[in-house]
Amino acid sequence: MADAVVQLRCGVKNDSWGKKGKESIVAQLWSKSPNNDPIDESKHYSEMWLGTYPSNPSYLLSTGEHLGEYIEKNPHLVGKSVHDRWGAEIPFLPKILSFSKALPLQIHPDLKLAAQLHKEDPKKYGDTMHKPEIAIALSKFELFAGWKPLDHIETLFRLNHLGRYKPQGTEFNDEALRQVCKALLNAPPKEVVQTTKDLQAIPESHFGAHSYIPSLLGRLAKQYGEDDNGNLVAALLMNYLTLGPGDSVFVPADSIHAYLEGDIVECMARSDNVINTGFCPAADRDSVELFGEALSFTPHKADDALLPRRKSDKGMKGKTDVYAPPISEFAVLCTTLGAGETETHKAILGPSLMVITKGSGQMKIPGNQTIELSEGWVFFVGQGVALDFATDKGIAIYRAYAE
Repeated sequence: MADAVVQLRCGVKNDSWGKKGKESIVAQLWSKSPNNDPIDESKHYSEMWLGTYPSNPSYLLSTGEHLGEYIEKNPHLVGKSVHDRWGAEIPFLPKILSFSKALPLQIHPDLKLAAQLHKEDPKKYGDTMHKPEIAIALSKFELFAGWKPLDHIETLFRLNHLGRYKPQGTEFNDEALRQVCKALLNAPPKEVVQTTKDLQAIPESHFGAHSYIPSLLGRLAKQYGEDDNGNLVAALLMNYLTLGPGDSVFVPADSIHAYLEGDIVECMARSDNVINTGFCPAADRDSVELFGEALSFTPHKADDALLPRRKSDKGMKGKTDVYAPPISEFAVLCTTLGAGETETHKAILGPSLMVITKGSGQMKIPGNQTIELSEGWVFFVGQGVALDFATDKGIAIYRAYAE
């Protein structure tokens, strides 16, 4: 009989936008997992992936077996509901991310567009799934997510130097905003540089509630160059948010976003499709026309991007919260225990992936087996297993699941 709870060894990525050495929470957690290398202070550590996605899969720590193959041989571990919809597979992909500069300005195709792009170019768009995602802050987290309210954008574009990007003689609605976004993305490099300088010369008070824009433009220009079109799109059109640990956002499919700085737990539907048009080298950018046509207009103000955290009925002792986006592929539990505290997760009717982000403790599973837990350790938990947690000094656990 296959074990329903197994410890995993996860892969790490070293993108240049990741935080360096021990400054990266990704590096801290990954290096503490058994058999992984110590932190290399010369390397950037950007992402640790949990699960079965083929480009960076997890393996059973005890045997080295690919987690996807283990589940395929033991399909009962995902539960009937998940199996009926997605097969013997985990329909979500959790990650830990650490970044010191902006990730590409991007959207993820919805189901219809994902299927179309996969058919046209399966090498570039390897998935037919959409990719809605959530991001939960582990540290101070700065990001751009969705659009500013239309009236705020319209007011900003009355400033000198911005009128050229706005359609004339039409109501300023979402379609006009699409055209503004495309115009900014298509602006020649020299024009982007000059527009940025012109905006930085305007007193901050003229930007109203968005007085941060001139200094933010300077900060972005230092990261990817003064001529990156994404600088103008992000600063002028998008909600700029600063979140604290435990705060979260939900990014629907086809919603414009870019993460700027921080450390997060991220979870998404199991897809790696992405359309980039800024905060990356020109050669890596996708078609502005494709990007523009794919855009949705949700969310349209900062508060609508936030994902509330609420108590979960999966935690029997009230120590567990849930981040539950309005999609069926996943939700994420967060259990935080102080010294001497305990919690019980009742059985979940689907697969889950769990990472300990702080502290240590023990986990009891049916059969009176006790499993040690320590910072950085990752586990797969099959369906139908109740878990009892205890800690002497404190522990924080994130657990993504579907059912």
